[in-house]
Amino acid sequence: MAGEDADLSSLTLHVGEPHEMWKQEMERQQSQVDVLQVKFMEVKACMQGSEEDAKKELEVLWRRVKTTATLLTYLKSKARVMAVPDLAHTSCGIKELEGVGLVDKNGTPLSGWSRNVDLSSFDPDEEACVSLRQQQGSYDEQDEAYIGELLKSVQMVSDVMEGLVKRVVIAESETAFEKDKVTLSQEEIRRKAIQIENMSSKLEEMERFAMGTNGILNEMRQRVEDLVEETSRQRQRAAENEQELCRVKRDFRVSQILC
Repeated sequence: MAGEDADLSSLTLHVGEPHEMWKQEMERQQSQVDVLQVKFMEVKACMQGSEEDAKKELEVLWRRVKTTATLLTYLKSKARVMAVPDLAHTSCGIKELEGVGLVDKNGTPLSGWSRNVDLSSFDPDEEACVSLRQQQGSYDEQDEAYIGELLKSVQMVSDVMEGLVKRVVIAESETAFEKDKVTLSQEEIRRKAIQIENMSSKLEEMERFAMGTNGILNEMRQRVEDLVEETSRQRQRAAENEQELCRVKRDFRVSQILC
């Protein structure tokens, strides 16, 4: 009986050892599964976070694309407007004031316009930012900074286009002024030419008059010379007559004495 109990205990011991090992192995495997499950949950949470971040980034990029497209459409429209002089003047606020001439949107007259555009400082238009925010939805700080820089660039391009329109207006004004000067110069040249022609005609008349006067003077000189010669002859005859008279008187006295 005691031998049977010993055999049973030995059998139970031999059967329990693999079970214990299997149990330990299961516990070890379960521990690894738990660790892997924790890691899986962490990876899954990370992936979900990445998906949300990617989705947010895509939304941000899409908003920026729409904003950029809107501003590019605005620039294209403004460029088309600037290509038409009358529309360009209206867009730039250029108008004609009586007694002053052309002035810009700030009321500066044409003489005070600058040929250069100040590119050193451009501040984003707050009204434009609000308008874009209403059109495209909410913005975060990064969007605000991006849109601010984008609006700054758009404003710079817009101001450059307006500056070019002003330069064209200045050039046209200077060209018109130079044309007026040329026209006045041509009119002055025509007046001077007419004056020269009149003076030439008067000089010709004076030459003809001088020639006629010279002829008259020559004729008068000849007459004077003739008169001088005639006077000289008359004096000579008078002297001869006086001598003859003296001779006659002398002869008469002699004859009286003889008688």
